[in-house]
Amino acid sequence: MEEENGSSNLETSKAERSVWLMKCPVVVAKSWKQNHNNQHHSQPPLAKVVFSLDPLQPDDPSALQFTMEMSGSEGVNMPKSYALNMFKDFVPMGVFSEANQGGKVAMEGKVEHKFDMKPHGEDIEEYGKLCRERTNKSMIKNRQIQVIDNDRGVLMRPMPGMVGLISSNSKDKKRTQPVKQTDTKRTRRDRGELEDIMFKLFERQPNWALKQLVQETDQPAQFLKEILNELCVYNKRGANQGTYELKPEYKKSVDDTGAE
Repeated sequence: MEEENGSSNLETSKAERSVWLMKCPVVVAKSWKQNHNNQHHSQPPLAKVVFSLDPLQPDDPSALQFTMEMSGSEGVNMPKSYALNMFKDFVPMGVFSEANQGGKVAMEGKVEHKFDMKPHGEDIEEYGKLCRERTNKSMIKNRQIQVIDNDRGVLMRPMPGMVGLISSNSKDKKRTQPVKQTDTKRTRRDRGELEDIMFKLFERQPNWALKQLVQETDQPAQFLKEILNELCVYNKRGANQGTYELKPEYKKSVDDTGAE
């Protein structure tokens, strides 16, 4: 990118710096954002990454283990330990930033490793408790009733110029066709809220087809697939062929919920 004076608008001094890309649970992202907003000067460490290596198998990639330990300033029920599952294959990516003032764009580095962050060990039970709490909160609907001061219906009358467009002859009225569900545009829910709803559905039954989940959640199929690929495994054969079921680490949490 070039400006009118010929100088570059892209800062590339850190282009070769290696960075990690990590996908974390919603509860962790919200906690880190809240801690960042509360800090005006110095920013304390949010967590530490522990790297484990088997000295007898130093060249074996499967012997590498990454775990993350939270700083301890999070909520009471928030898991403190997480496993970082490394992706072996991913599309090469770079990280860019943009200054609040001036719109200066800089390349912060290239992604060297990509991780999927999940609760570790016994902390899966605490994470399951958080998911159930969020599910219960999402089920509460806050409805508001607004009283209209003008009770004569003046605001609901047709606007000038529209009277002639409305036919009072019943023969000219066409029967309104019901709108098919497939023709309506489904609105995406908040990602965390949709995950809670999915856990609730898998409490009801362990296996779901994609078509059933689309009907239950009223969400776009492609968006729903993204969530399913993270939370579930797809059965390609067997008695449950063509259905999704929770991954073992999430299934344990749902089973505990059903036992309560």
